Amino acid sequence: MSDGVQAVIVDLDGTMVDTLGDFDVSLNQTLKELGRPGVTRADIERMVGKGSAHLIRSALLQGGLGVDGATALQADAWTRYQAHYLAINGDHSAVYPGVVEGLTALRARGLPLACLTNKPHGFAVPLLKAKGLLGFFAHVFGGDSFERTKPDPLPLLKTCEALGTPPANTLMVGDSQNDGIAARAAGCPVVLVTYGYNHGEPIALAPHDRLIGSLAELA
Repeated sequence: MSDGVQAVIVDLDGTMVDTLGDFDVSLNQTLKELGRPGVTRADIERMVGKGSAHLIRSALLQGGLGVDGATALQADAWTRYQAHYLAINGDHSAVYPGVVEGLTALRARGLPLACLTNKPHGFAVPLLKAKGLLGFFAHVFGGDSFERTKPDPLPLLKTCEALGTPPANTLMVGDSQNDGIAARAAGCPVVLVTYGYNHGEPIALAPHDRLIGSLAELA
């Protein structure tokens, strides 16, 4: 890692925690209640990463609803999904190997850390707490914390402001093109993990400065 890095921003789903199990349970329960076809984990892996509203809408559209039909069900689906997700948040997910080691090493270097995710803030904080990761972060921002979400650069720029560090000296660590595109546009260096969720596309095609197989490699 570059000696010029003064702070680190870390994504959540697919980067620190494998949350496909939580998405699977809560989303399919929601779809079942609405009388809609379920989705597979492979489907969810392609859909996840752009926020919960996008995930729900994608599942409704895949189930055969047109745009108007999906729009009509969106609000009801979102209300049901929130209840189901909060009830099991973290129960079917696991911290990836090397995450605790990597975060511990970054903190030992005196680097302030922020978690920036497209997941709603109200989902992100309880998940981080349940997995023993919340204490690593000076700030946690979700997909509803700012006016726009990744891949727009605004969330990264706002997070840099909160950290008090210039974008050029603030490393973004993520798992998808959303993270890479947002980091490039914000002027942040970016490291992407080779596991995680990238909409079914090779992660090497996403903008990045380095690829790593574990956050422990940031030590």
